[in-house]
Amino acid sequence: MTPATLSTPSALHIPIVEHTLANGLRVILSEDHATPIVAVNLWYHVGSANEREGRTGFAHLFEHMLFQGSEHVGANEHFELVQRAGGTLNGSTWLDRTNYYETVPAHQLELALWLEADRMGRLLPAMTQEKLDTQRDVVKNERRQTMDNQPYGTWWEKLPALCYPPDHPFHHSLIGSMEDLSAASLEDIAEFFRTYYTPDNAVLSIVGDFEPAAGMAMVEKHFGGIARGAGKPPLRPVELPPRFGGWHREVVEDEVATARTFLTFRIPPFGADGWYVASLLGAVLGMGEGARLPRALVREQMVAADAGAYTFELPKGADLLICDVTARPGVPLAIAMDALVAEIERIRRDGVTPAERERALALAESSWVIGLQSAGARADKLSQFATYFDNPHRVNEELARYGAVTLDDLQRMAQELLGEDNRVSLSYVPRVAVPEAA
Repeated sequence: MTPATLSTPSALHIPIVEHTLANGLRVILSEDHATPIVAVNLWYHVGSANEREGRTGFAHLFEHMLFQGSEHVGANEHFELVQRAGGTLNGSTWLDRTNYYETVPAHQLELALWLEADRMGRLLPAMTQEKLDTQRDVVKNERRQTMDNQPYGTWWEKLPALCYPPDHPFHHSLIGSMEDLSAASLEDIAEFFRTYYTPDNAVLSIVGDFEPAAGMAMVEKHFGGIARGAGKPPLRPVELPPRFGGWHREVVEDEVATARTFLTFRIPPFGADGWYVASLLGAVLGMGEGARLPRALVREQMVAADAGAYTFELPKGADLLICDVTARPGVPLAIAMDALVAEIERIRRDGVTPAERERALALAESSWVIGLQSAGARADKLSQFATYFDNPHRVNEELARYGAVTLDDLQRMAQELLGEDNRVSLSYVPRVAVPEAA
């Protein structure tokens, strides 16, 4: 890649104004009067990677707890107030961040800011054992529905465990184990809140129909008096070799109708130059119906029902490129896997054509541009880039980073990182019925 070629189409330029409060809260403002709405997006730099042993799933449990009220807001009233004002809201947890967001009519900006500030600064007075017990059961049910009782659902847990060493922050499950969820106490909640839910560990982005000066006055009013934190523990080491060092396989018999495999490669972390190469390589392999895997495995050879490729967008240590293939009913895993590996070897041997690069680049660009159409999506990206890279302005350079990827970059990465020394495969096959005894 050649950074000197970076340029940004002026039509995609997002205006950005930055401020930092005395307590460390980073504020990103982006004014847009196209529609009378405003998006508020708050990222806390904490996720499952920050959990300690014996308390897995705590970051996700805590996301649920933040909607159970604060000093001046009743349980679930956060939802009621925003929805009554004509807005939408939610939250989500990932391996290295947790975010909360609202999109409201422009004149309701202060409501959204007040709600977020009240739970950032005054959550603990509203926490009770009853609320913890209720949300713990909610999260346990979520685990049952999305993982334990869902076909292929445990891949969210098993794949990171295969791809990251046991002492790595990304090794364990995002949603946590039943035992660890049961062990969570009210004091654990308080300690987690005091450690990570502090203004100096957060980014607040506001996008939409507002005046920046007025918006900052509201932010100062509601967030300015919240005390900065005492500091958070350092993350365990995240550095990893560039390859897995072999081909590690796991086959799981499960209650599934057809075989499915996740063939995974270790790639550079999200944001690195090499990540954009790997992302485009993934688009060549599995993004859209015209990509290699859907074309070869689904339509031509008819050994797969669907096939795709994607990354996790992890900015620390190493990310993952995953080829996700579900076999057609009746097709054994070995046949689907052989066809998948043959396509991987073909791209390593023959490289990417100019037409494939252009197609992958066009798909990446259109996905990026379409994804930024809403104020909420723009606010989320500004929070993400400020949190991960300390630079929200990188949002305006993203397309140029993709455009700087050359055919030689793609060929070199295919040869270096798609080989047998850098593969993990997690495969699911139908459980073999055991005949009943006569």
